Amino acid sequence: MPKTGTPLSATAARNLKEPGKYYDLHGLFLRIEPTGSRRWVQRVSVAGRQREIGLGSADLVTLSEARELAMSNKKLARAGGDPLAAKQERIAIPSLNEAIDKVIKLNAPTWTNAKHAAQFKSTLTNYVTPKLGRRPVSDIQTADILGILTPIWSSKGETARRVKQRIGTVMKWAIAQGYRADDPTLALNQVLPKQNRKPKHRAALPHTDVSECLKSIHQSDAMLSTKLAIELLVLTATRSGEVRLAEWSEVDLETRIWKIPSNRMKMREEHIIPLSNRAIAVLKQAQTLSTDGLIFPGMKRGRPMSDATMSKLVKEIGYPVDIHGFRTSFRTWVQEHTNTAHEVAERALAHKTTNKVEAAYARSDLFEKRRKLMDAWATYLSDEPAKVVQLR
Repeated sequence: MPKTGTPLSATAARNLKEPGKYYDLHGLFLRIEPTGSRRWVQRVSVAGRQREIGLGSADLVTLSEARELAMSNKKLARAGGDPLAAKQERIAIPSLNEAIDKVIKLNAPTWTNAKHAAQFKSTLTNYVTPKLGRRPVSDIQTADILGILTPIWSSKGETARRVKQRIGTVMKWAIAQGYRADDPTLALNQVLPKQNRKPKHRAALPHTDVSECLKSIHQSDAMLSTKLAIELLVLTATRSGEVRLAEWSEVDLETRIWKIPSNRMKMREEHIIPLSNRAIAVLKQAQTLSTDGLIFPGMKRGRPMSDATMSKLVKEIGYPVDIHGFRTSFRTWVQEHTNTAHEVAERALAHKTTNKVEAAYARSDLFEKRRKLMDAWATYLSDEPAKVVQLR
Protein backbone atom coordinates (compact mmCIF):
# COMPACT_ATOMS: atom_id res chain seq x y z
CA MET A 1 0.00 0.00 0.00
CA PRO A 2 1.53 3.38 -0.96
CA LYS A 3 2.17 6.00 1.68
CA THR A 4 -0.91 8.23 1.91
CA GLY A 5 -2.54 10.63 4.32
CA THR A 6 -5.29 8.14 5.12
CA PRO A 7 -4.69 6.48 8.48
CA LEU A 8 -5.39 2.85 9.17
CA SER A 9 -8.55 1.74 10.89
CA ALA A 10 -8.54 -0.64 13.83
CA THR A 11 -10.49 -3.18 11.75
CA ALA A 12 -8.01 -3.00 8.88
CA ALA A 13 -5.09 -3.37 11.29
CA ARG A 14 -6.61 -6.55 12.65
CA ASN A 15 -7.56 -8.09 9.29
CA LEU A 16 -4.65 -7.23 6.99
CA LYS A 17 -2.68 -10.36 6.02
CA GLU A 18 -0.98 -9.59 2.70
CA PRO A 19 2.83 -9.04 3.07
CA GLY A 20 3.85 -5.41 2.77
CA LYS A 21 3.96 -2.06 4.61
CA TYR A 22 0.73 -0.32 5.62
CA TYR A 23 1.26 3.28 6.69
CA ASP A 24 -0.58 5.17 9.43
CA LEU A 25 0.40 8.45 11.14
CA HIS A 26 3.60 9.93 12.61
CA GLY A 27 5.84 7.53 10.63
CA LEU A 28 3.98 4.51 12.02
CA PHE A 29 3.35 1.55 9.74
CA LEU A 30 2.31 -2.07 9.99
CA ARG A 31 4.88 -4.44 8.50
CA ILE A 32 3.63 -7.89 7.43
CA GLU A 33 6.32 -10.41 6.50
CA PRO A 34 5.88 -13.28 3.98
CA THR A 35 5.96 -15.60 7.00
CA GLY A 36 2.79 -13.95 8.32
CA SER A 37 4.57 -12.08 11.12
CA ARG A 38 2.85 -8.70 11.81
CA ARG A 39 4.77 -5.97 13.58
CA TRP A 40 4.38 -2.26 14.28
CA VAL A 41 7.34 -0.16 13.16
CA GLN A 42 7.93 3.59 13.29
CA ARG A 43 10.28 5.57 11.06
CA VAL A 44 11.47 8.71 12.80
CA SER A 45 14.22 11.25 12.19
CA VAL A 46 16.82 11.37 14.97
CA ALA A 47 19.59 13.99 14.66
CA GLY A 48 18.97 14.16 10.91
CA ARG A 49 19.15 10.39 10.44
CA GLN A 50 16.18 8.16 9.62
CA ARG A 51 15.78 5.39 12.15
CA GLU A 52 13.30 2.52 12.44
CA ILE A 53 11.95 1.58 15.85
CA GLY A 54 10.03 -1.62 16.48
CA LEU A 55 6.92 -1.07 18.58
CA GLY A 56 5.90 -4.69 19.07
CA SER A 57 3.79 -7.42 17.55
CA ALA A 58 0.50 -6.31 15.99
CA ASP A 59 -1.09 -9.33 17.64
CA LEU A 60 -0.22 -7.93 21.07
CA VAL A 61 -0.14 -4.15 20.55
CA THR A 62 -3.33 -2.46 19.34
CA LEU A 63 -3.41 0.35 16.76
CA SER A 64 -4.24 2.94 19.41
CA GLU A 65 -1.37 1.73 21.63
CA ALA A 66 1.04 1.83 18.68
CA ARG A 67 -0.09 5.39 17.84
CA GLU A 68 0.47 6.46 21.43
CA LEU A 69 4.00 5.06 21.39
CA ALA A 70 4.69 6.66 18.00
CA MET A 71 3.51 10.07 19.17
CA SER A 72 5.68 9.81 22.29
CA ASN A 73 8.72 8.91 20.18
CA LYS A 74 8.07 11.76 17.75
CA LYS A 75 7.85 14.30 20.55
CA LEU A 76 11.06 13.01 22.10
CA ALA A 77 12.88 13.21 18.74
CA ARG A 78 11.68 16.79 18.14
CA ALA A 79 12.99 17.73 21.56
CA GLY A 80 16.43 16.45 20.57
CA GLY A 81 16.18 13.08 22.26
CA ASP A 82 16.75 9.63 20.82
CA PRO A 83 13.68 7.34 21.08
CA LEU A 84 15.71 4.29 20.06
CA ALA A 85 18.28 4.88 22.79
CA ALA A 86 15.48 5.35 25.28
CA LYS A 87 13.91 2.05 24.22
CA GLN A 88 17.25 0.28 24.52
CA GLU A 89 17.63 1.54 28.06
CA ARG A 90 14.11 0.33 28.92
CA ILE A 91 14.49 -3.22 27.69
CA ALA A 92 18.27 -3.66 28.11
CA ILE A 93 19.02 -4.60 24.53
CA PRO A 94 22.07 -6.90 24.39
CA SER A 95 25.17 -6.19 22.36
CA LEU A 96 25.84 -8.20 19.23
CA ASN A 97 28.44 -10.21 21.19
CA GLU A 98 25.86 -11.08 23.82
CA ALA A 99 23.24 -11.92 21.22
CA ILE A 100 25.63 -14.32 19.45
CA ASP A 101 26.31 -16.15 22.71
CA LYS A 102 22.58 -16.45 23.44
CA VAL A 103 21.85 -17.79 19.94
CA ILE A 104 24.60 -20.41 20.26
CA LYS A 105 23.36 -21.49 23.69
CA LEU A 106 19.80 -21.78 22.36
CA ASN A 107 20.68 -23.80 19.25
CA ALA A 108 23.67 -25.90 20.36
CA PRO A 109 21.56 -28.82 21.68
CA THR A 110 19.90 -29.26 18.27
CA TRP A 111 22.96 -28.87 16.04
CA THR A 112 23.95 -32.31 14.72
CA ASN A 113 27.66 -31.50 14.54
CA ALA A 114 29.33 -30.72 17.86
CA LYS A 115 31.80 -28.46 16.03
CA HIS A 116 29.06 -26.27 14.62
CA ALA A 117 28.81 -24.05 17.70
CA ALA A 118 32.56 -23.37 17.65
CA GLN A 119 32.50 -22.67 13.90
CA PHE A 120 29.47 -20.39 14.29
CA LYS A 121 31.27 -18.40 16.96
CA SER A 122 34.69 -18.28 15.24
CA THR A 123 33.28 -17.13 11.89
CA LEU A 124 31.57 -14.12 13.47
CA THR A 125 34.52 -13.44 15.80
CA ASN A 126 36.93 -13.31 12.87
CA TYR A 127 34.90 -11.07 10.58
CA VAL A 128 32.08 -9.29 12.43
CA THR A 129 32.51 -8.72 16.15
CA PRO A 130 35.82 -6.79 16.00
CA LYS A 131 33.86 -3.92 14.38
CA LEU A 132 30.28 -4.48 15.51
CA GLY A 133 30.43 -6.71 18.58
CA ARG A 134 29.94 -4.02 21.24
CA ARG A 135 27.05 -2.29 19.48
CA PRO A 136 23.46 -3.03 20.52
CA VAL A 137 21.98 -5.73 18.32
CA SER A 138 19.17 -3.31 17.45
CA ASP A 139 21.63 -0.79 16.05
CA ILE A 140 23.16 -3.02 13.34
CA GLN A 141 22.25 -1.71 9.89
CA THR A 142 22.45 -3.19 6.38
CA ALA A 143 25.30 -0.82 5.53
CA ASP A 144 27.31 -2.15 8.49
CA ILE A 145 27.01 -5.74 7.28
CA LEU A 146 27.69 -4.74 3.69
CA GLY A 147 30.95 -3.17 4.83
CA ILE A 148 31.93 -6.48 6.46
CA LEU A 149 31.02 -8.67 3.49
CA THR A 150 32.20 -6.60 0.52
CA PRO A 151 35.97 -7.23 1.00
CA ILE A 152 35.50 -11.02 1.21
CA TRP A 153 32.45 -11.64 -0.99
CA SER A 154 34.47 -12.54 -4.08
CA SER A 155 37.76 -13.71 -2.58
CA LYS A 156 36.28 -15.92 0.18
CA GLY A 157 32.88 -16.74 -1.22
CA GLU A 158 31.92 -19.68 0.99
CA THR A 159 33.11 -17.95 4.16
CA ALA A 160 31.26 -14.75 3.22
CA ARG A 161 28.02 -16.66 2.66
CA ARG A 162 28.35 -18.29 6.07
CA VAL A 163 29.02 -14.93 7.72
CA LYS A 164 25.89 -13.49 6.11
CA GLN A 165 23.75 -16.50 7.03
CA ARG A 166 24.95 -16.52 10.65
CA ILE A 167 24.41 -12.79 11.12
CA GLY A 168 20.91 -13.36 9.75
CA THR A 169 20.30 -16.07 12.34
CA VAL A 170 21.27 -13.67 15.13
CA MET A 171 19.09 -10.91 13.67
CA LYS A 172 16.05 -13.21 13.46
CA TRP A 173 16.57 -14.11 17.11
CA ALA A 174 16.69 -10.39 17.95
CA ILE A 175 13.40 -9.83 16.11
CA ALA A 176 11.77 -12.68 18.00
CA GLN A 177 12.95 -11.15 21.28
CA GLY A 178 11.54 -7.74 20.35
CA TYR A 179 14.96 -6.10 20.16
CA ARG A 180 14.58 -4.96 16.56
CA ALA A 181 11.97 -4.87 13.78
CA ASP A 182 13.83 -6.20 10.75
CA ASP A 183 16.61 -8.45 9.46
CA PRO A 184 19.21 -6.19 7.81
CA THR A 185 20.76 -9.10 5.88
CA LEU A 186 17.68 -9.53 3.67
CA ALA A 187 18.35 -6.35 1.67
CA LEU A 188 21.82 -7.65 0.80
CA ASN A 189 20.32 -10.24 -1.56
CA GLN A 190 19.65 -7.46 -4.06
CA VAL A 191 22.92 -5.61 -3.42
CA LEU A 192 25.72 -8.17 -3.41
CA PRO A 193 26.79 -9.61 -6.80
CA LYS A 194 26.06 -13.22 -7.66
CA GLN A 195 28.89 -15.59 -6.87
CA ASN A 196 30.23 -18.27 -9.16
CA ARG A 197 29.41 -21.24 -6.95
CA LYS A 198 31.19 -24.23 -8.39
CA PRO A 199 30.86 -27.28 -6.14
CA LYS A 200 34.17 -28.35 -4.63
CA HIS A 201 34.31 -32.12 -4.29
CA ARG A 202 36.64 -33.87 -1.88
CA ALA A 203 39.71 -35.35 -3.50
CA ALA A 204 39.14 -39.06 -4.04
CA LEU A 205 41.35 -41.93 -5.14
CA PRO A 206 40.34 -43.94 -8.24
CA HIS A 207 38.98 -47.26 -6.99
CA THR A 208 41.64 -49.06 -9.02
CA ASP A 209 44.33 -47.50 -6.77
CA VAL A 210 42.72 -48.13 -3.38
CA SER A 211 44.21 -51.62 -2.96
CA GLU A 212 47.74 -50.34 -3.63
CA CYS A 213 47.15 -47.44 -1.24
CA LEU A 214 46.21 -49.85 1.57
CA LYS A 215 49.38 -51.86 0.92
CA SER A 216 51.47 -48.69 1.17
CA ILE A 217 49.74 -47.75 4.42
CA HIS A 218 50.56 -51.11 6.01
CA GLN A 219 54.18 -50.89 4.84
CA SER A 220 54.60 -47.46 6.47
CA ASP A 221 56.07 -46.82 9.94
CA ALA A 222 52.80 -45.38 11.26
CA MET A 223 51.09 -46.61 14.42
CA LEU A 224 49.20 -49.87 13.99
CA SER A 225 45.97 -48.29 15.24
CA THR A 226 46.11 -45.68 12.44
CA LYS A 227 46.74 -48.32 9.77
CA LEU A 228 43.90 -50.53 10.96
CA ALA A 229 41.51 -47.59 11.33
CA ILE A 230 42.07 -46.52 7.73
CA GLU A 231 41.58 -50.04 6.42
CA LEU A 232 38.35 -50.51 8.36
CA LEU A 233 37.13 -47.13 7.08
CA VAL A 234 37.80 -48.22 3.50
CA LEU A 235 36.28 -51.69 3.95
CA THR A 236 33.08 -50.32 5.49
CA ALA A 237 32.81 -47.07 3.44
CA THR A 238 32.28 -45.10 6.65
CA ARG A 239 33.19 -41.58 7.71
CA SER A 240 36.27 -40.63 9.72
CA GLY A 241 34.41 -39.82 12.94
CA GLU A 242 32.42 -43.04 12.81
CA VAL A 243 35.67 -45.03 12.84
CA ARG A 244 37.73 -42.89 15.21
CA LEU A 245 35.03 -42.92 17.89
CA ALA A 246 34.04 -46.56 17.40
CA GLU A 247 33.69 -48.61 20.59
CA TRP A 248 33.87 -52.35 21.17
CA SER A 249 30.32 -52.34 22.54
CA GLU A 250 29.12 -51.53 19.01
CA VAL A 251 30.71 -54.57 17.39
CA ASP A 252 29.58 -58.22 17.42
CA LEU A 253 32.30 -60.40 15.93
CA GLU A 254 30.13 -63.52 16.09
CA THR A 255 27.28 -62.15 13.99
CA ARG A 256 29.73 -59.98 11.99
CA ILE A 257 27.94 -56.67 12.43
CA TRP A 258 28.91 -53.18 13.52
CA LYS A 259 26.02 -51.16 14.94
CA ILE A 260 26.77 -47.42 14.98
CA PRO A 261 24.35 -45.53 17.27
CA SER A 262 22.28 -42.68 15.87
CA ASN A 263 24.06 -39.98 17.89
CA ARG A 264 27.28 -40.65 15.94
CA MET A 265 25.68 -40.73 12.49
CA LYS A 266 25.36 -37.70 10.25
CA MET A 267 21.70 -38.48 9.50
CA ARG A 268 20.95 -39.23 13.16
CA GLU A 269 19.79 -42.77 12.34
CA GLU A 270 21.34 -45.99 13.61
CA HIS A 271 23.49 -47.65 10.95
CA ILE A 272 24.12 -51.41 11.01
CA ILE A 273 27.09 -52.46 8.87
CA PRO A 274 27.72 -56.05 7.73
CA LEU A 275 31.37 -56.90 8.31
CA SER A 276 33.38 -58.81 5.71
CA ASN A 277 35.93 -61.46 6.66
CA ARG A 278 38.74 -58.95 6.18
CA ALA A 279 36.95 -56.37 8.36
CA ILE A 280 36.64 -59.01 11.11
CA ALA A 281 40.36 -59.74 10.77
CA VAL A 282 41.17 -56.05 11.13
CA LEU A 283 39.04 -55.80 14.28
CA LYS A 284 40.59 -58.90 15.83
CA GLN A 285 44.02 -57.40 15.24
CA ALA A 286 42.82 -54.18 16.85
CA GLN A 287 41.90 -56.08 20.02
CA THR A 288 45.60 -56.06 20.91
CA LEU A 289 45.78 -52.27 20.94
CA SER A 290 44.04 -51.41 24.21
CA THR A 291 41.77 -52.63 26.97
CA ASP A 292 39.47 -49.60 27.13
CA GLY A 293 36.26 -49.08 25.18
CA LEU A 294 37.73 -47.40 22.10
CA ILE A 295 38.65 -49.67 19.19
CA PHE A 296 41.26 -47.26 17.83
CA PRO A 297 42.71 -45.26 20.73
CA GLY A 298 44.81 -42.16 20.24
CA MET A 299 48.18 -41.29 21.71
CA LYS A 300 46.65 -40.46 25.10
CA ARG A 301 45.01 -43.28 27.03
CA GLY A 302 41.22 -43.14 26.88
CA ARG A 303 41.21 -40.50 24.14
CA PRO A 304 40.21 -41.18 20.51
CA MET A 305 42.49 -40.75 17.54
CA SER A 306 42.66 -37.13 16.37
CA ASP A 307 40.70 -35.98 13.34
CA ALA A 308 43.81 -35.34 11.25
CA THR A 309 45.76 -38.52 12.00
CA MET A 310 44.40 -40.73 9.23
CA SER A 311 44.38 -37.97 6.62
CA LYS A 312 47.98 -37.05 7.45
CA LEU A 313 49.21 -40.61 6.95
CA VAL A 314 47.50 -41.00 3.57
CA LYS A 315 49.07 -37.77 2.32
CA GLU A 316 52.51 -38.60 3.75
CA ILE A 317 52.75 -41.81 1.72
CA GLY A 318 52.05 -39.90 -1.49
CA TYR A 319 48.26 -39.92 -1.97
CA PRO A 320 46.93 -36.31 -2.00
CA VAL A 321 43.34 -37.30 -1.24
CA ASP A 322 40.82 -36.81 1.55
CA ILE A 323 39.88 -39.62 3.89
CA HIS A 324 36.23 -38.94 3.06
CA GLY A 325 37.12 -39.54 -0.60
CA PHE A 326 37.34 -43.30 -0.03
CA ARG A 327 33.55 -43.30 0.14
CA THR A 328 33.58 -41.88 -3.37
CA SER A 329 36.03 -44.60 -4.46
CA PHE A 330 33.61 -47.22 -3.12
CA ARG A 331 30.58 -45.61 -4.79
CA THR A 332 32.36 -45.38 -8.14
CA TRP A 333 33.40 -49.04 -7.94
CA VAL A 334 29.81 -50.05 -7.19
CA GLN A 335 28.54 -48.08 -10.15
CA GLU A 336 31.15 -49.20 -12.66
CA HIS A 337 31.92 -52.77 -11.64
CA THR A 338 28.75 -54.21 -10.13
CA ASN A 339 25.09 -54.44 -10.99
CA THR A 340 24.03 -53.31 -7.50
CA ALA A 341 20.73 -51.45 -7.22
CA HIS A 342 21.00 -47.73 -6.47
CA GLU A 343 19.15 -47.96 -3.16
CA VAL A 344 21.47 -50.72 -1.89
CA ALA A 345 24.57 -48.63 -2.63
CA GLU A 346 23.07 -45.54 -1.01
CA ARG A 347 22.06 -47.51 2.06
CA ALA A 348 25.60 -48.87 2.33
CA LEU A 349 26.81 -45.27 2.54
CA ALA A 350 24.12 -44.44 5.13
CA HIS A 351 22.59 -41.88 2.80
CA LYS A 352 19.03 -40.86 3.50
CA THR A 353 16.31 -41.09 0.86
CA THR A 354 15.38 -37.51 -0.06
CA ASN A 355 12.10 -38.51 -1.69
CA LYS A 356 9.57 -38.52 1.17
CA VAL A 357 7.19 -40.88 -0.61
CA GLU A 358 9.97 -43.41 -1.25
CA ALA A 359 11.21 -43.06 2.32
CA ALA A 360 7.73 -43.76 3.67
CA TYR A 361 7.64 -47.14 1.93
CA ALA A 362 11.34 -48.09 2.08
CA ARG A 363 11.35 -49.70 5.55
CA SER A 364 13.99 -52.36 4.85
CA ASP A 365 17.68 -51.67 5.48
CA LEU A 366 18.60 -54.15 2.68
CA PHE A 367 21.02 -55.78 5.08
CA GLU A 368 21.59 -59.11 3.29
CA LYS A 369 22.11 -57.39 -0.05
CA ARG A 370 24.54 -55.02 1.60
CA ARG A 371 26.42 -57.94 3.15
CA LYS A 372 27.02 -59.41 -0.32
CA LEU A 373 28.10 -55.99 -1.57
CA MET A 374 30.60 -55.39 1.26
CA ASP A 375 32.00 -58.92 0.86
CA ALA A 376 32.50 -58.22 -2.84
CA TRP A 377 34.22 -54.88 -2.06
CA ALA A 378 36.62 -56.62 0.34
CA THR A 379 37.35 -59.29 -2.26
CA TYR A 380 38.00 -56.61 -4.87
CA LEU A 381 40.48 -54.84 -2.59
CA SER A 382 42.38 -58.06 -1.90
CA ASP A 383 42.54 -59.11 -5.57
CA GLU A 384 43.93 -57.45 -8.66
CA PRO A 385 42.46 -53.94 -9.01
CA ALA A 386 41.13 -54.62 -12.51
CA LYS A 387 38.90 -57.50 -11.41
CA VAL A 388 35.20 -57.04 -12.20
CA VAL A 389 32.75 -58.31 -9.58
CA GLN A 390 29.30 -59.43 -10.70
CA LEU A 391 26.71 -59.60 -7.94
CA ARG A 392 23.87 -62.07 -8.47
